[in-house]
Amino acid sequence: MRLFVFGYGFSGSALARRLMRQGWTAAATHRGTPDALLADGVTPVHVDDREALVRELAKAQALLVTAPPGADGCPGLNALVPALAHAQAFPDWTGYLSTTGVYGDRRGGWVSERSTLAAQSVEGARRVGAERDWLEVGRGMGLTVTVFRLPGIYGAGRSAFDRLREGKARRIVAPGQVFSRIHVDDLAAGLAASIARPRAGGIYNLCDDEPAPNPDVVAYAAELLGLPVPQEVPLAEAQLTPAAMRFYAESKRVSNARAKAELDWRPAYPSYREGLAAVLAAGG
Repeated sequence: MRLFVFGYGFSGSALARRLMRQGWTAAATHRGTPDALLADGVTPVHVDDREALVRELAKAQALLVTAPPGADGCPGLNALVPALAHAQAFPDWTGYLSTTGVYGDRRGGWVSERSTLAAQSVEGARRVGAERDWLEVGRGMGLTVTVFRLPGIYGAGRSAFDRLREGKARRIVAPGQVFSRIHVDDLAAGLAASIARPRAGGIYNLCDDEPAPNPDVVAYAAELLGLPVPQEVPLAEAQLTPAAMRFYAESKRVSNARAKAELDWRPAYPSYREGLAAVLAAGG
C-alpha cells in the first residue's frame, strides 16, 4: 500500500509515519530541497514534475491533500486532477484537509457537519470553495473524496510549550471565546480510520472532546513545565496581527460525533490536558 501526500507538512508527515509503521510506503511533493522527506524515508516528488506526479499517483492507494487554497483555488486540485486523468488510475481514498473556519463564528455554540457554512474570512471562504471543488471532482471522476474539517492542530514542536519556552506565550482573554483543537496523532488516526472505511462525499470534523479558551491551555502548559503562569492580556490590548484577530473573532464548539459513529474513531487525547501531557512525555 502506498500513500501520496500533496503538501508534506505537520499533518501529512504524521499520517505518513503512522502508515509506514504499518508497512505502507509513501511519496510526497516538495518545492525546495527534499532533505526532510528523504530523512523520513518518503519518496520526494517535485510539485512541478508532472511526469513524476503521474507515475506516483498511478501507484497510490491513498491520496492526502493538505495544501491550503489561494486566490487561484486549491493548488492540489489544479496539479493533481490533470495528472490523475493522465494516469488513468485512481486511489481508493482521497482526503482533503479543510478547516472548522468554514463554520464562522457561532458565539460559543456547537456546530456539526450538518451546520450551515458561514465563513467570515477570505481564507475560510477559500476553504469552502476548495471543499466544493474537490467533492465535485470526486463525483465527476469517480474519486472517493472525503473532506476533513480541522481545528487548531498541536503536537511535538507545535504547542503551548514551545511558546512558553521562547517567552512568547500569552493568555489572551476574549470573553466567551472557546475553540476546539486536536493532537496531530489523533488527526493521523482519524485519517487512517477513514482510509480503512472510504466513503465518497464524506465530511468529518476531527477534533477533541473539550473546546476550551486559550488562557486555560497556556496556564496548564506552564504548570506542567513548572514555569510561572503568564498574566492574562485583554484582547483589546493584545495588539494582534489581523490574522490572529480573525481567529479570536470566532468562537464555536465543534462536534466530533459523526467521526466517532462512522469511523469508529476516538481521540486518544480527549482534551488539551491529556494531549499536552503526551507531548511533554514524548520530549516535546
